[in-house]
Amino acid sequence: MGPLIAAGNKKPLDLEDVPQLDSHDSVIGAFPKFKNRLESADSEGNGVTSLKLVKALFFSAWKDILWTALFAFTYTVASYVGPYLIDTFVQYLNGQREFKAEGYLLVAAFFVAKLVECLSQRRWFFKLQQVGLRQRAVLVAMIYNKGLTLSCQSKQSHTSGEIINFMTVDAERVGDFSWYMHDPWIVVLQVALALLILYKTLGLASIAAFVATILVMLANIPLGKMLEKFQDKLMESKDTRMKATSEILRNMRILKLQGWEMKFLSKIVGLRSVEEGWLKRFVYTNAMTAFVFWVAPTFVSAATFGACMFLGVPLESGKILSALATFRILQEPIYSLPDTISMIAQTKVSLDRIAAFLRLDDLQPDAIEKLPSGSSNTAIEIADGNFSWDTSSPTATLNDINLKVSHGMSVAVCGTVGSGKSSLLSCLLGELPKISGTLKLCGTTAYVAQSPWIQSGKIVDNILFGKEMDREKYDKVLEACTLKKDLEILSFGDQTVIGERGINLSGGQKQRIQIARALYQDADVYLFDDPFSAVDAHTGSHLFKEVLLNNLRSKTVIYVTHQVEFLPAADLILVMKDGRIVQAGKYNDILNSGTDFMELVGAHKKALSALDTVEASSVSEQTTSKGESDIGTTNGKVQKQENQGNQSCKVDDVGPKGQLVQEEEREKGQVGFSVYWKYITTAYGGALVPLILLAQILFQIFQIGSNYWMAWGSPVSADIKPPVGSFTLILVYLALAIASAICVFARTMLLGTAGYKTATLLFKKMHLCIFRAPMSFFDSTPSGRILNRASTDQSAVDMNIAYQVAAFAFAVIQLLGIIAVMSQVAWQIFIIFIPVIATCIWYQQYYISSARELSRLVGVCKAPVIQNFAETILGATTIRSFDQEKRFQDTNMVLTDSYSRPKFHVCGAMEWLCFRLDLLSSVMFAFSLFFLISIPEGIIDPAIAGLAVTYGLNLNMLLAWVVWNICSMENKIISVERILQYCSISSEPALVVETNRPDHSWPYHGEVHIRDLQVRYAPHMPLVLRGLTCTFPGGLKTGIVGRTGSGKSTLIQTLFRIVEPAAGQIIIDGVNISSIGLHDLRSRLSIIPQEPTMFEGTIRSNLDPLEEYTDEQIWEALDKCQLGDGVRNKAGRLDSSVSENGENWSMGQRQLVCLGRVLLKKSKILVLDEATASVDTATDNLIQTTLREHFSNCTVITIAHRITSVLDSDMVLLLSHGVIEEYDSPSSLLENKSSSFAQLVAEYGVRSNSGF
Repeated sequence: MGPLIAAGNKKPLDLEDVPQLDSHDSVIGAFPKFKNRLESADSEGNGVTSLKLVKALFFSAWKDILWTALFAFTYTVASYVGPYLIDTFVQYLNGQREFKAEGYLLVAAFFVAKLVECLSQRRWFFKLQQVGLRQRAVLVAMIYNKGLTLSCQSKQSHTSGEIINFMTVDAERVGDFSWYMHDPWIVVLQVALALLILYKTLGLASIAAFVATILVMLANIPLGKMLEKFQDKLMESKDTRMKATSEILRNMRILKLQGWEMKFLSKIVGLRSVEEGWLKRFVYTNAMTAFVFWVAPTFVSAATFGACMFLGVPLESGKILSALATFRILQEPIYSLPDTISMIAQTKVSLDRIAAFLRLDDLQPDAIEKLPSGSSNTAIEIADGNFSWDTSSPTATLNDINLKVSHGMSVAVCGTVGSGKSSLLSCLLGELPKISGTLKLCGTTAYVAQSPWIQSGKIVDNILFGKEMDREKYDKVLEACTLKKDLEILSFGDQTVIGERGINLSGGQKQRIQIARALYQDADVYLFDDPFSAVDAHTGSHLFKEVLLNNLRSKTVIYVTHQVEFLPAADLILVMKDGRIVQAGKYNDILNSGTDFMELVGAHKKALSALDTVEASSVSEQTTSKGESDIGTTNGKVQKQENQGNQSCKVDDVGPKGQLVQEEEREKGQVGFSVYWKYITTAYGGALVPLILLAQILFQIFQIGSNYWMAWGSPVSADIKPPVGSFTLILVYLALAIASAICVFARTMLLGTAGYKTATLLFKKMHLCIFRAPMSFFDSTPSGRILNRASTDQSAVDMNIAYQVAAFAFAVIQLLGIIAVMSQVAWQIFIIFIPVIATCIWYQQYYISSARELSRLVGVCKAPVIQNFAETILGATTIRSFDQEKRFQDTNMVLTDSYSRPKFHVCGAMEWLCFRLDLLSSVMFAFSLFFLISIPEGIIDPAIAGLAVTYGLNLNMLLAWVVWNICSMENKIISVERILQYCSISSEPALVVETNRPDHSWPYHGEVHIRDLQVRYAPHMPLVLRGLTCTFPGGLKTGIVGRTGSGKSTLIQTLFRIVEPAAGQIIIDGVNISSIGLHDLRSRLSIIPQEPTMFEGTIRSNLDPLEEYTDEQIWEALDKCQLGDGVRNKAGRLDSSVSENGENWSMGQRQLVCLGRVLLKKSKILVLDEATASVDTATDNLIQTTLREHFSNCTVITIAHRITSVLDSDMVLLLSHGVIEEYDSPSSLLENKSSSFAQLVAEYGVRSNSGF
């Protein structure tokens, strides 16, 4: 450990600096052994039980466990040597010497006991943590491998979140349990030894001590139960709050557009206040538990001494001190017992859950007969195959499938929705359980799923997918998938890092990367599940030509498709219906013979004829938006634009360093004092802090006072007359004990109050800042980070930090108390104290810089494990189809190890430090003892000297405790630092400018003047709108068209001031929108956004969250948008519930609710961001007619994605690359055949007509 800590002292540590693990600690070494153990334990093959898991875990580490048991035993025995010898020591000081060198022997015995105790404890803890880490890693590997082989039904019974919990929570818990492994029997041993010593010193009175101990333990039980109940309630209310918070963060843009964010903030604050109610109860119950803990030794000793008086056992100071030291050691097991018990219970639950997960069914291994490539001339053969997703259900998913495909054929599969097309591919991959029949597959497979699965990481790694890089082949693949252009746009090319779930790629790009991955694998059989639906028409046909007709000519290809125009090229077409193949053959043969196929083709033809009359008729919108193909008919110019349109990735999200998602900020170096200061002074300006410290100091004084009194007041040996009567002795002792108890009570209550107050204030401050943050903050910050602050860090502030900071202060006060007592005896001890304490502090400083970085690294290394796991679960089918399970299992092991590495070294560093501190304090203690026996007899009161020794026994514990507290305080306070980080986000402009409020009837006409508008998303980025000047006349309808990335949505965002203009201005009816408050502006404009959003709540709260309208008005709006009857039929009427995201309402209904909001608002200006999400045609028409009827005299601005929908507007604005290309009425633009608009319309018709 030495070199690592030395390195960490010089510079902040990085993962490279942390040494690799030993082979038997690394999961790569440990996992195979464990697996064999588990398999031998499960020889009968009836599934894993938790007992078998425990067996396997125990046997894979039994040597270490037995060693630690031995260490633990030694430690326990050694820790009681001190109290046992104190009596003898006091008698020795009093002059009863058995033989000459007895004093030196005593000192030696004390010192050796201390050394043994210190060594064995450190070895014990270190070994156990090592075992725990190993067990955790092994379980994670087990769970991961299981996740890869799960069958689909098993997967349905567990959400991916649950499976990830097995990994993060349950495996972690089993690993942590290693700490507590030996506790149950040690507690028994400790109590037994303590009673023995007490019996030796005090005789029968020890029974009283035993009873009192039991009583204290019992007092902890109801408190523990209450704590558990409050904790549960607290977690429940926290979950509700987090659910609401995450919903709000997802929909932040809508809230800003509508000007509702403050209302929703108050909703969160409301939920938080419920949570705070439980928190308050929790905090005060916790205060009571702490009170019991601190008062316990005093209570037990008072009871025991009382009993002595009763029974007439003579109290001598040596005996009293010995008893006091014993009580203090007893305090630990009393307190830790409830902890241990709950830990055992939790671990058992976790093990049961993991075992149940490992028992789930796997995929059928024998569903497919795989033949090596080239061994037979048929590639795929299915004979009488029956397959079913659910083996228990009577009807199979696929019935009597007979299929024979020879090498190099291309097979198209088509059919209506739900006819079993994708299931057919699944059965070829072996994902679909087989009921009967045979299935042979020759060669390797590559599979492209319907919804793209992309791993986070570099684009190039996604395409290579574990194969070696072959430049020439790689370029060919990119060319075929038209990815060249996209990679040029991205600033890092194929080295660009993809965010989680491919967040910074468009759907089409993800799909094309996925196709490239399959091509690069160079397999024998290719399975495509409708890969062309996610890309736009032009690219789709290009891909089809390049990939299927060109690159894969010689391969066996099976593709599912909805697009009729891709069918003629196939060698064999399968038409599916209700899980059977109803027709098979060439295009023309089928076309003439059957009906099912005719229907599919007919629907397509009908859709096209509608467009010829250039009407905004709904059918064409439906099919053409699906993106039909065009081959060879477009002229070069349009083709070029088409590519630009489709390739332009979402440039506006890219953060300052070019990569969109930046590394999470990880503070380096020491946590500044300002953080502590801010934290302390948050509540009541810090007024409670001095009170808490005062209470603790008084408590310390009373505690030491009472022990001092006992030592001073009792005779050293039986033949000396005591200074006070035994009755007085006990009375004063009781009085002092009660006083100290009162102090503790005051202190715990005050501390609880201060901590609670601080937590609530920080919460309000942070949330206010987040809700007032500009939209750009939400675009560049993944919501996970914000949620992390609101949950993990907030919960640390709620529960731990106050206690952590306080514990540090108390430990220091206690340390000072002990030093005072010891130097009371002989001031010379100070001479050793000062250098030793200086050394301790130096060590602590030396260690903390490494420890801090190591614990930050643990946090940073944990995320990749979870993320990799989550991605694997989603992409299990793809991974299996490429036969890459082994590679993924290895990656997981490597990631797990890189998490274990810093974690292992954190434990190591901690032990390194504790060992050195323990040694120092032992030396110091021995020195003090040595000093005491070398002083001539009679100078010191032996009783007081004994008292000093009693306290000195605790010295090493305390020193370690102080240092430990400093360290964990540093680690915990990071949470406060992170919350404060979010308290200083720059906020948006004012919501209301009091001096400049628009007239309440503004806007009057709805005329929008745009003057020389320039907009960029961030100061260092290029302009997105480059100087627009135009006027949208009041009361007319304007359509805005343009390719992807031409600045349409930016223009709208500037209108609502989601983005502030860099230059130029927008003037609505004579008011410059930048001069008024955001709420004033946003509440006067209306928008129907692309994605219809609803929030959890009721219909009323969804239409009118600010509660501005009467029920009559709401009903009227509902009737206008045709939802009135639907809502009237529900039981709750206006109060009928809406679940999260409006899941219980259909897409169309949600769109209508958005329309209802607009109808309620009755603004003069309405912005329609046309839904790209396919709202069904009926709803679409309904919205159009409602708008025509009720907004005839308003300004309506439509952002169109389908050309047809702007043909009936009054004006058309065509944007390209942030400048205006054309602005005129649609009819005059169409007359001029060379205008871009006319070309767009023409191209739209051509594209949809081209068959083959």
